[in-house]
Order: sequence, then structure tokens, then C-alpha cells
Amino acid sequence: MKLLIKNGRVIDPASGRDEIADVAIAAGRIVAIGGVRDFGAERTLDATGLVVAPGLVDLAARLREPGQEHEGMLESELAAAAAGGVTSLVCPPDTDPVLDEPGLVEMLKFRARKLSRCRVFPLGALTRRLEGATLTEMAELTEAGCIGFTQAERPMKDNQVLMRALQYAATFGYTVWLRPSDAGLSGGVAASGAVATRLGLSGLPVAAETVALHTIFELQRATGARVHLCRLSSAAGVALLRAAKAEGLPVTADVNINSLHLTDVDIGYFNPDMRLVPPLRQGPDRDALRTALADGTIDALVSDHDPVADDMKNLPFGEAEPGATGLELLLSLALRWGRDSGVPLAATLARVTHAPVRVLGDALGSLASSAGRLVEGGVADVCVFDAQEEWTVTPAALASQGKHTPFSFVSTGMALPGRVRATLVAGTVAYEARPAG
Repeated sequence: MKLLIKNGRVIDPASGRDEIADVAIAAGRIVAIGGVRDFGAERTLDATGLVVAPGLVDLAARLREPGQEHEGMLESELAAAAAGGVTSLVCPPDTDPVLDEPGLVEMLKFRARKLSRCRVFPLGALTRRLEGATLTEMAELTEAGCIGFTQAERPMKDNQVLMRALQYAATFGYTVWLRPSDAGLSGGVAASGAVATRLGLSGLPVAAETVALHTIFELQRATGARVHLCRLSSAAGVALLRAAKAEGLPVTADVNINSLHLTDVDIGYFNPDMRLVPPLRQGPDRDALRTALADGTIDALVSDHDPVADDMKNLPFGEAEPGATGLELLLSLALRWGRDSGVPLAATLARVTHAPVRVLGDALGSLASSAGRLVEGGVADVCVFDAQEEWTVTPAALASQGKHTPFSFVSTGMALPGRVRATLVAGTVAYEARPAG
């Protein structure tokens, strides 16, 4: 289909483009930006007063399929991605069964392609069944479509196995994605501190993150492996990351939308929607994360989308399943962070478009040169949104099967900026907002 997006504010953070222009799309590609004449569009989208940006790239989104369809179906979660302006996402391998066999990866990618709502890039399991003992066949999983390898939320207990994994990954140029959490220090349900003590909740210390980071960086020095750190949560962790980057270690990192905006005080009176991994920490940690995202120490902002069913969430805080829906909130919470931090709109959008693509690098294959960008000849993954309009986060407003998020309440919710009007994946309209009223 030949589609024309007219009169929008076209922002491409990668090139610095920021202008009112038309965008012409044909055969899944952007054929022209500005100066569009005699295009003969079959359909026109009027973007007057709206922002036309690259589709968002989310580095952390659980789809819950296969094996946990009661908490999220592929159809519902990719619909949520499209509604949030997300055109590419990375999903971890901790499904049931675990993504440790090429056939499972191929099946997931095939199902996602048929839905045509969002590009899905799976991470493969670093070890068989994520048990931390035997390495997977990384080469075969890469051929099947995995873009990196991880233990997801299961800390590696044996550093000898982790070192072998990093050595193998370094040999073949794979990236290992690790959430820094020391196995011996993990297990608490809230961040260690005054709030956890007052509420009588078991605490998870910052040391669980920093001890793991020290180990990871030492093993990087020994192996030269590329590592992406998933969802940093503490000021001390940020300081270690900043030092590692200054040293020249091949490391990147992300932070999730919850840790960027909330603290342990928001747990209130045992609100299970605040039961998250990593846990919400103190104000200075949140502030350090916000600063690190602004100055580039932290590379990308992620939704950490993790839909949870009602029967697993509506429990006492310590028993509730951790996780929150986030795909539809990523853009809005990025915009709110940008406004609060004085970060220009283009730079804000970079944290959820071009910067995540830089993290993925050559793993994207032919998409690497144009994903997360608006460039003539590039793939037409586009998010059209109203940066000024606010919407209220309520369960009814979410397309995701999971309705639990720290930013939503039963009948009222938080008002957030940024309403997605349309999402295009390879030039096809994957989502279009209903007209007001």
C-alpha cells in the first residue's frame, strides 16, 4: 500500500531531523520525507499537530507465550505493543518450555510474523532450562533468530559456568544479557530500608546488585565479552556502570519505567501492584537512574512488560507474583521523564528508539541500518502520537491481557502525556486510535 503521512512534526533522533514534513511510504519502506509530489497515495493520514517518530524499540517485554497464556496471549500482548507505539521488542526466554531449542524460537517468531503487529526478537537461554549448569547451543539458537543470551531472572550460581558462557559468547561475537543480582543475596520482596522494615517485609539489599556487577565486570575483563545489563535499580549500580564505561568495557545498560518514576514509599499499605523485580528503591536511587539515563550512562529505557493475572496479583504483598504491564506506558513515561528532567523531545525519544537499536547492533541483521530511525529507503516502522494530549491509565484503557500496573487503579489512574494515534509496522497500520467521542 502507498500511504502518505501529511503535515506531521517529523522527528528522527538519530539524524537530528525535526521539521514539519510529509512522509511517503510504499512497499513497507519510506520513499520520501518532505518534498513529496505526485505520490498517488492510496491512503492519507493527517498528522497535523502530531509527532511522527520512529517506532519504539523495547528491550524488555515478556509475552507469556508459550506456557503462560492465562497471563498473556501473543495476540493480546502484541496488540498492546502496537497500541503503545512499539514496533520492535525483545523478549526473554523464561517461558514454559524455556527458549533453549531452535524449534521453539522459530515457532515464536513464525507466530509473531503472522500477527504483523510488532517485530519480535527473542533472547535465547544462556543455559539449558535456565538451570545454570549446561550451556545451550548458542550458534543454533542464533541461526533460529535469537539476538543474544540471558538467564532472565534466574541468577547464575556458578561463576565458572558464567565465565565459560562469556568466553564462548566473546569468541562468536554474541552479547550476553544479564540482570545483576547475586544469587546468595537475592530473595527479598522489597528493597532493604526503612519502608521494608516498617512493613515487616523481607529486604533485598543494594549489595545484591553491586556484588553481581563486580563479578560481571571482572569476567568481562578476563573474557572481553559484550554484556548488556538489564534493569539497573540503584545509585551504587549506576556508579559502577559509569566507571566500567570509562574504563572501556564493552557494556550497555537499561532501566525500566517503574524504577525511573517510583520509590519504595509508593508501596503504601502493601499495594501488590508495586511488587516488582527489581524492587522499587529509595529516592536517591531513582534520582541517580534518571540522571544516568539523561547523560547516556544508561543507554535505554524499557517497559519491563510482565503481565500478571488477577489471581496471582491480588494476594498479600509478599505472596503476590512480581510484574507489571508496561508496553502501553513506555512512550508516556518516557515523555514524562523528559519533561521532568528538562530533556528535549528528540533526545527523550532517542532513549526508546535509536539508542536501543545501538544496543542490539548487528544482531538486527538487515534492519540494523534503519530500525529506530526515519530515513529514506529505510523500513517504515512509525509511531504517530500527540505529545500534548493526556490519557488516564486504567485497566479498561489497556489492551494487554495483564491489567496490573503501578500507574493504574481500579477506577482512577494516573494521567500521562502522549497518546498514540497510529502505529505502522513495515508500512502497514498495526494500530489506529478510535476517534474521540
